[in-house]
Amino acid sequence: MLVVIDTNVLVSALWSRNGAPARVVSMVLTDRLIPCYDYRILAEYRQVLSRPKFGFSENEINSLLDWIEAYGRSVVAEPLENDFVDEADKKFFEVAKFCGAILITGNLKHFPEDPQVMSVAAFLEYTKK
Repeated sequence: MLVVIDTNVLVSALWSRNGAPARVVSMVLTDRLIPCYDYRILAEYRQVLSRPKFGFSENEINSLLDWIEAYGRSVVAEPLENDFVDEADKKFFEVAKFCGAILITGNLKHFPEDPQVMSVAAFLEYTKK
């Protein structure tokens, strides 16, 4: 199953190894999910995860992002005309739409109402079906 993972899900997964976001990342690391991304998403992942306030080690960050790059699907998504509250979030939606992937986020209010956009909890429930 193809997914696009919002940066806040990765931050939460690294912060709490037992939480729902960590289960999503675990599904990526065990090849149950294929993450879709583009160069903008990878750049944001690296920039945000490297913030000193999070305290993630360079090795943790590199290991996760190297895995995503090696086993994920890199694309060049077509721009969409949708207006966003935070234009920086638009890239995640564009990649999800381009790939036909589910966008998993902790900030539903940042995205249009769309069946392809799910919270972590809704996504985990969806995968049980």
